[in-house]
Amino acid sequence: MATITLLSNKTKISNPSEVKDFLGKQGIEYRLWETSSDINNLLNQESLSDQEKEEVLLKLDNRFQELSKEFGYKARDLIVLNPNVPGIQDMLAKFDKLHYHTDDEVRYIVDGSGIFGFLINGQKFTVEVEKNDFISVPKNTNHWFELDSKLRIKAVRYFLDNSGWAPVYVNEKDLISSN
Repeated sequence: MATITLLSNKTKISNPSEVKDFLGKQGIEYRLWETSSDINNLLNQESLSDQEKEEVLLKLDNRFQELSKEFGYKARDLIVLNPNVPGIQDMLAKFDKLHYHTDDEVRYIVDGSGIFGFLINGQKFTVEVEKNDFISVPKNTNHWFELDSKLRIKAVRYFLDNSGWAPVYVNEKDLISSN
């Protein structure tokens, strides 16, 4: 279950309906989806082969079909990050700075945890996500992402296409001075 922290005063929001309501007002879709227990043996592994990733995706295909119908997503993959992934710090450094994408950033966390940060209308807040959290960040929304201290996450990523996924970096000072 996600937890929101308002960075201005450290207020925390963790009640699922309040999380959904707060994020909805920011244009961010949030859902709480239980993963199927028949894939826990795979999700509990630190890393997965390509075949095992595909097995997880197939077991979660009902979610993909639902999102495809609702939003038109055409592709998905499973990203698996842990401390033993070669170059993990360099990979994470691409996303821990304020940026946006020209396509929605859609994640279904199926294991582990991480932190999305947002700067929307001058308000900064973080959303700690963990297993069973689904979050859809609309295109052109200023955000960042980092793993928590466990450095472990498995997330299904959904795409309209992969072309809008590259980060476009933003200078926070420019945003604050323009508001």
